[in-house]
Amino acid sequence: MTPFAIAGVQMHVAALTSNVEGIRHRIDILMARFPWVQMVLFSELAPYGPLDQYAQPFPNDAIDQFREDARRHGIWLIPGSMFEKAEDGHIYNTSVVINPQGEIVARYRKMFPFRPYEAGITGGSDFCVFDVPDVGRFGLSICYDIWFPETTRQLTSMGVEVLLHPVLTGTTDRDAEIAIARATAAQFQCYVFDVNGLGAGGVGRSLVVDPSATVLHQSAGQEDMFPIEVDLDLVRRQREAGLKGLGQVLKSFRDREAEFPVYDRTSGSDAYLYTLGPLEAQRQGSRAGVDMTDPRTALAREVQPGTAAVPMFKGRTGSP
Repeated sequence: MTPFAIAGVQMHVAALTSNVEGIRHRIDILMARFPWVQMVLFSELAPYGPLDQYAQPFPNDAIDQFREDARRHGIWLIPGSMFEKAEDGHIYNTSVVINPQGEIVARYRKMFPFRPYEAGITGGSDFCVFDVPDVGRFGLSICYDIWFPETTRQLTSMGVEVLLHPVLTGTTDRDAEIAIARATAAQFQCYVFDVNGLGAGGVGRSLVVDPSATVLHQSAGQEDMFPIEVDLDLVRRQREAGLKGLGQVLKSFRDREAEFPVYDRTSGSDAYLYTLGPLEAQRQGSRAGVDMTDPRTALAREVQPGTAAVPMFKGRTGSP
């Protein structure tokens, strides 16, 4: 058995004031209650909330304080994510991984901003994989990333055994996201720690899923701290012997006969996608898709040029 104790923290997140001290306070409470915890994960955009007007340069004072907390408690710490204002003016949704020595060992920029609603946010392009010595390999994705299985495919192909997934979901698609988290665990035979916030940080319902898609814990709609001891030998056993002794999906993908031309942007095999119209928020009375529901006829129609997206929540609100 290779045990490792990870705690998710589902907390109330404010939009207009800093949550940094609240995060630090909850770390202290968590470690007083559960001193055996070795890693702590918070929700997406927990430190400063969902508005990019509070974007921070990296590094910053909050990260320095989180580094001190990790060192003081001897834990791995992923304090959610925050909007990062880069030197070139771009804004990213960025998370850091801090080790028990207080060192930043990894940084990850969300690959798939929630467009069109997360307007004005630039997507990252680098994957985040890090090793915990004598334990195993971990990977990080943020919220909407998990809707694109290619992200987890790449991480698990690099050996990731635990997917850490901070989210900010305050919308009616949380049920779908929970289903995706369970499917991800089964498809890629990994643990999934899916931590949502409350208030401006989401509707809660965080969950932890094991590599057989069994939900080990699911929060409700109140604040919650949930320490779970994972066993990475279970991941390794299932990847070799199959989920419940059945499907060996990673090896089946490795040994496939098929290739997937859709991933070659020059192949033309994704032509249908370009008939779907611009990536934009819907408006009152929209008839988007009503007259182009059939791919057989849609492919014969001219694609209309895109229009500007309309921000709705995460990201900009009003004039800069």
